[in-house]
Amino acid sequence: MIVTGKSKLLGVIGYPIEHSLSPKMHNAALEYLALNYVYLPFLVSPENLKRAIEGFEAISLVGFSVTIPHKQTIIPLLNHVSPIAKAVRAVNTVAWSSQGWQGTNTDVAGFISPLLSLSKNWTDIKPLVLGSGGAARAVIVGLAEIGCRSVDVVGRQLEKLKFLQTSLNEAALDIEIHIHNWNQREHLITKTTLLINTTPLGMEPHTELSPIEEKFWNNIPPDLIAYDLIYTPSPTLFLQQAADHGAKTIDGKDMLIEQGAAAFNIWLGQDAPVEVMRKAMYG
Repeated sequence: MIVTGKSKLLGVIGYPIEHSLSPKMHNAALEYLALNYVYLPFLVSPENLKRAIEGFEAISLVGFSVTIPHKQTIIPLLNHVSPIAKAVRAVNTVAWSSQGWQGTNTDVAGFISPLLSLSKNWTDIKPLVLGSGGAARAVIVGLAEIGCRSVDVVGRQLEKLKFLQTSLNEAALDIEIHIHNWNQREHLITKTTLLINTTPLGMEPHTELSPIEEKFWNNIPPDLIAYDLIYTPSPTLFLQQAADHGAKTIDGKDMLIEQGAAAFNIWLGQDAPVEVMRKAMYG
């Protein structure tokens, strides 16, 4: 890819940002389609977020991805926020338009895409979600979209669990949300066929951690699907444990690719070459 004075800019903001695989994925797609764009990582500290957004407008940035810790704090700085981003209370994709900065959330689409490929009747499945943060919100909105009627959520902080339940109920999602103490996951794991980790347990540099203790895996259903939102390392200890006990696994890279493909379409108005992006991530 040759960058010229006519090249247009895309990017991703975060703090830190060095770990992001998005530039690798998006630049592979841009090069494959011979588009004169470049996708750059921007290290933006929380205190500089407003200045960064103003600067992006000044240099005519076409659009950008948003990662930790800016997904919530960026919302007041945008001109418009989509209904799905309001429900999730987080923005991960921003695009410039004649009406200013438009924010949305493609994490939901990214999360459900690998599940939809399994051709399951999701109305009969009650998933178990580990964690009660922003990622759990996107997951629950996605579960409602694919037809799950009820979900169990476990977390360490009761207040966060109650806030998650109340705020998502206010979003009028067609799904019942049941909250539980973290210690109840051993019992709940025996009753689900879709187990989703939204916690950071197992993420680099703490790759020796898993949200599920080894002994908890002994009584899992034979048709369990284990889904980890973490994409580095790949696989996580959580997914290694699941595979060792016969569960089907879904890696966080699949969600990352699909949410990136949805963002690509928003920015450029054309379908992303998903397999090219997948090869860049796994190659």
